[in-house]
Amino acid sequence: MPFLPRLDLASLADQPLDPLTKGLPFDAEPLKVGEVGKQGWSVLAGDLPLPLAVIREDVLRANSAWMRDFTAANDLVIAPHGKTTMSPVLFDLQVADGAWGITVATVQQLQVCLRFGVGRVIIANQPIGQQAIDACFRALHVPGFELYCLADGADGVAMLADGARRNPPPVGNPLRVLVEMGFVGGRAGARSRDTAMDVARKVVATDGLALGGFECFEGLLPTPEAADGLIDDVAALAQMALAEGLFAADHPVVVSAGGTAFFDRVGERFNATSFSRPVVKVLRSGCYLTHDSISYAAAYERILSETTLKLPEGRLEAALEVWAYVQSRPEDGRLIVTMGKRDISFDAGMPVPLHWYRPGTMQAPEPVPAGHKIVALNDQHGHMEVPASSPLRPGDMVAFGIGHPCTTFDKWQMLLLVDADYRVTEALKTFF
Repeated sequence: MPFLPRLDLASLADQPLDPLTKGLPFDAEPLKVGEVGKQGWSVLAGDLPLPLAVIREDVLRANSAWMRDFTAANDLVIAPHGKTTMSPVLFDLQVADGAWGITVATVQQLQVCLRFGVGRVIIANQPIGQQAIDACFRALHVPGFELYCLADGADGVAMLADGARRNPPPVGNPLRVLVEMGFVGGRAGARSRDTAMDVARKVVATDGLALGGFECFEGLLPTPEAADGLIDDVAALAQMALAEGLFAADHPVVVSAGGTAFFDRVGERFNATSFSRPVVKVLRSGCYLTHDSISYAAAYERILSETTLKLPEGRLEAALEVWAYVQSRPEDGRLIVTMGKRDISFDAGMPVPLHWYRPGTMQAPEPVPAGHKIVALNDQHGHMEVPASSPLRPGDMVAFGIGHPCTTFDKWQMLLLVDADYRVTEALKTFF
């Protein structure tokens, strides 16, 4: 399978950074994105204001390589959720490590991919409304570009058909549709195999559309066993569509699932299914790249202990941290830190104190002692419960691990890559 071309990041490096960008020093001189890593800034030296979101570059690259090796060893490919990071630099890292495509959720995110040269995109949503649908068909005229989107019912296919009539796609490059399978109480998606097959037949009968395959998002299900059932539906639907001859001979057959918590079960269930012709088995996990310190960390430990798939050397580790100062120790057993809901995710658990540093005194950060935990967040403040013996005092710096990378990334127009000593190596511009 041919690799995608690397992204065109030259124009991104040349983009000016607004001096008002969160994370830049006060009164910063005008800078281009590509110049940030040349400033010699150090987080530990206090060159940058806190709170600050940083990504440890060595861990990031190791995570990307781990997933590259995992998918290659298990006859899988990945089209990671670009919506997690919305960072073209990170898209390019994933493409360099063999990503089959990039997955997005909206046409704004699609436009970011097109702007920087992503060659294959899955919109893991059904486009709704004339603006979004027409954008999908116009995108098909970009040379060498392939686009997949979702559909789960007759109404959705009818709207796509209207879009194809308004904006006929180029010959040989239809809008490829993945029929979405869902579950009762979940999000979108057909609620039965019969409904999904009816959608597939309607797609095949519509000019300008092609049946790309079947997919689901299993990440909202509570257990691996529940995820198995939904993933099995996707595999069975592909078998049924192949038996009916619904797939064009010159297009790949795609089966796909999307979460980070159960990516092992996706591989196991797809690999256990026999298909009458080769299929492309696409993971859409996105959070593996930075991983986290809470929910995905726990899910990953389950994967390591349970999976029957081949595991590469090494392991995923948390790469994304948000640093803050201890601002106050106003009462026994409580610290206030300079980080709140506007800086860090809290939808998958409160931030986790990882390590701390006292400027001018310590040689390197040290682990935060046991008994320290964030118990509440305000807009700009964090409340940390601490033991009486806590060494932390105002002016100390604390790094926090996060849960659910998506809702930390979207709070920052710019995150910073740092080396092992927390020296800044590169700016990661985001487009939320």
